[in-house]
Amino acid sequence: MQDGSTLGGRLASVRKRRGLTQKELARTSGVSLSLVRKVEQGDHDSVRLETARKLAVALKVPTTVLMTNSDRETPDPVTVDEWEPVRRALAGLDGQPDEQPTAEGVSAAVAAIRPAVAGNRFTAIRPALAALVRDASVLDRDDEASRQARFRALNMTAWVLTQVRQWETAMLTLDQAADAACGQLDHAEAVKTRVWLLLRQGELAKARDTAITWADRIEPRLSRATNRELSLWGAFLLNVANAAIRDNRPGEAHDALKLARAAGDCIGREVMSDSSTTRLFGPVAVAYNRAETYAIDGQPEKTLAIDESIPPDVLAPTEITRLRHQLDVASALAQLRRYADAVAVMQETHHAAPEWLPQQRYAADILRKIVKGRRTLTADMRELADAVRLPL
Repeated sequence: MQDGSTLGGRLASVRKRRGLTQKELARTSGVSLSLVRKVEQGDHDSVRLETARKLAVALKVPTTVLMTNSDRETPDPVTVDEWEPVRRALAGLDGQPDEQPTAEGVSAAVAAIRPAVAGNRFTAIRPALAALVRDASVLDRDDEASRQARFRALNMTAWVLTQVRQWETAMLTLDQAADAACGQLDHAEAVKTRVWLLLRQGELAKARDTAITWADRIEPRLSRATNRELSLWGAFLLNVANAAIRDNRPGEAHDALKLARAAGDCIGREVMSDSSTTRLFGPVAVAYNRAETYAIDGQPEKTLAIDESIPPDVLAPTEITRLRHQLDVASALAQLRRYADAVAVMQETHHAAPEWLPQQRYAADILRKIVKGRRTLTADMRELADAVRLPL
């Protein structure tokens, strides 16, 4: 008998309160009966977030009622050692720079690295980022310009570390970035990166609560707000929607998207949503998030309709909002059993961002669904499976 502190115990308890048998739950949720049984018996102490959400929808409860840390992606062991120079620089283990860095120099270095960050060229970023962190760490902490430069360097570093799933190091970096922040909007930028980190780790409740708190804290007057204020507020609302739809709160996700759309319409175009990363916010970003919500909610036709309504060249092929949307499109196509089309979209994404795709658990999940639905695999499918490190 499983207790309520385990996944199996929580699932069995809620299922019984709903008056469902294991077979009925399997049929209603679309999750196999064997998996339902194994989870309740304690043979599985975790499942993928997609599976947890299917069970939650069938049981009419938030996903987080069943699970905590439900979709925690683990760092790729291959990359852990590769990012050791950045960890050493953050810990101050590499000694002092030969010359005293300046705020102007560190700010210029941030600007110089941004194109590689925008292109998801992590191999090129690593050595430059280690040097940037080392220089930023010794800037004058009482000088506002130096604090601003240090904040941008650290927030960019945390953003990249989140991209490559170096969770603990990213969280420690965000603590340092928040300490260097000059004012509420800087602090909000660091928190926005933290919320994204929580979402990628499957910490839905923490991500949602933090995003709601900060959306309330910085809510602007739309008639007077700057683009920076609007884009930060709108980005937090998109975070709320992302967490809510995964937590089986579709009404809350819809409401957050309506407010985010208002912010996007006020700006009228895509703008950088903060000063140190490369993520955009605007009407297209909001539309792409609506498409993501539909993909997660099992409405693939609506995802594809949104995709068809937006010209493909609005955002650069390497822009992360565009790349993530491409995976939503591939997911929608896979749900409709249009496997060849889904593979073509994933190939396009891999071509645009070969270092980004292997870091996406979502990509592996989509390809796993495609592989399961096919009797034989094409050479393209096998190549993608190697790219996302999916065992076959």
